[in-house]
Amino acid sequence: MTLEPWSCQVQPGLVTPVQEAAQAAEQAGFRFEIASAFRSFERQLAIWNAKVSGERPVLNDSGEPLDITRLSERELVWAILRWSALPGTSRHHWGTELDVYDSSRFAPGYRLQLTVEETRDQGPCAEFHAWLGEYLRSPDNPGFFRPYAEDRGGVAPEPWHLSYAPLADPLAAKMTAEMVRPLLLSSDLSLKTTVLENLEEIIDRFVRVPAHIDTR
Repeated sequence: MTLEPWSCQVQPGLVTPVQEAAQAAEQAGFRFEIASAFRSFERQLAIWNAKVSGERPVLNDSGEPLDITRLSERELVWAILRWSALPGTSRHHWGTELDVYDSSRFAPGYRLQLTVEETRDQGPCAEFHAWLGEYLRSPDNPGFFRPYAEDRGGVAPEPWHLSYAPLADPLAAKMTAEMVRPLLLSSDLSLKTTVLENLEEIIDRFVRVPAHIDTR
């Protein structure tokens, strides 16, 4: 289902909760915007392959571009997974995830980067994300949480990433290497052999997150 007035797609059961969160943000003085919601396997595959080929930058833990020619295949896979999900495992495939921000504090011509720096200190979204943290802990929260709120050695922190637990948790519980493997085998995934050889570890480290009650 397309979620108006945002140009994105989500599961039908997510429409009302998003509208509730947006209304709460507006009442608090923010403009709730969605940068990304549903993302197809094909789109995630294009992002992955572009990073392997060097068409898109691969970043280190500090957000700086890496020289991928100096990395082994496994090191490159791990570096990409730090910031981009393996196709077939992205939570954005489910229609239960949102990347959100507040555009009301942007200077003219500012272009959203979706970086941690934007959400802290003097970043343009710092006030919004401070409010969002309080909202997620409040009884008004209809069920959103931040799956990547903390750095656990897998996916880099993404405070802008919201997951709707009532719809996402049952899907997360079904995510296994056995489910993903046939999809990857039939795709034109770059570094496919290395990915498949390490798929169980990838799922454990970069896909599974603790129960949502602990990640708000």
